[in-house]
Amino acid sequence: MFKSLAVVGATGAVGRIMCRLLESSPVRFEEYRFLASARSVGRTVTFAGRNYPVLELSPESLKGVDLVVSSTPDDVAKAFIPEAVKLGCVVVDESAAWRMDPDVPLVIPEVNPHAAFRHKGIIASPNCSTTQMVVAMKPLHDFGRVQRVVVSTYQAASGAGVGGTHDLVESTKAALQGQSYQGTTFAYPLAFNLIPQIGSPKQQGYTSEELKMVLETRKILGDDSIQICPTCVRVPVANCHSETILVETERKITPEKARELFSSFPGIVVVDDLNAKQYPMPKGCSDRDEVFVGRIREDLSAPHGLVFWCVSDNLRKGAATNAVQIVELLQRGSATSAN
Repeated sequence: MFKSLAVVGATGAVGRIMCRLLESSPVRFEEYRFLASARSVGRTVTFAGRNYPVLELSPESLKGVDLVVSSTPDDVAKAFIPEAVKLGCVVVDESAAWRMDPDVPLVIPEVNPHAAFRHKGIIASPNCSTTQMVVAMKPLHDFGRVQRVVVSTYQAASGAGVGGTHDLVESTKAALQGQSYQGTTFAYPLAFNLIPQIGSPKQQGYTSEELKMVLETRKILGDDSIQICPTCVRVPVANCHSETILVETERKITPEKARELFSSFPGIVVVDDLNAKQYPMPKGCSDRDEVFVGRIREDLSAPHGLVFWCVSDNLRKGAATNAVQIVELLQRGSATSAN
């Protein structure tokens, strides 16, 4: 059983949410540490009624820690995580640094919890846009085997961090005042605009964000035969990613059956009544841990096609919540094995 837990990146946007979730979690540890970069040293984290000093991330600050949950830039994760593993830590990593390493399980607890226990010291949490899509795909895949996916994402400014949210707010102010604005995070003003590029250019005209959705989905579901065509777009929404997902399945799934499958799957909430104008929207899904599904309908162009709309809080289930759920899974699993 893990006795100590360190939160790395504790003062960042995702790290702060991790701390709140761990504070309310039924899983407990004897010792907690909160780590960040040198510029955060001197700050404190209030956790369960106690003030903890923020420690600088270093091998010294990780000595004696059993379990680490981390949200850092990829280069930081690449540098510190191997050293943490050498010290005996098990690391749940939110960055993209280790996701496609064949020795590192890529885990969504509702989808492939067993994979977490095959780790060699590192467990990766997927990309936010991948996570909500795969949670929604899983019950359909189990029932009818998904063969092909066409997905378009509508990704919120918060997915680009604090700078993305700042750019959205400031570009909106500037636009309303008839002024120009040059942001620091996005190549173009996001206010009243859409940017059809997230990530760097990769092969065949796809971006790094789009290829993450392809490769991570196949790894999580353990099925390299699934064909996936993604388009990722940044939209002027503060928080919550939305996706239009079309799946083609080996076994036909009717909208009625899909609603049944979605409704019975842990972590999915169905909001689907077009006549009553009831469907998931970012404003109603922010600060929630579930994946919301609606607009469930047949694909008019393919006999085994199903289309639906999917919304999830990218900072919660897309990042902090999923990582904390892995921590809870590991702690419960270690407690069970100890008994």
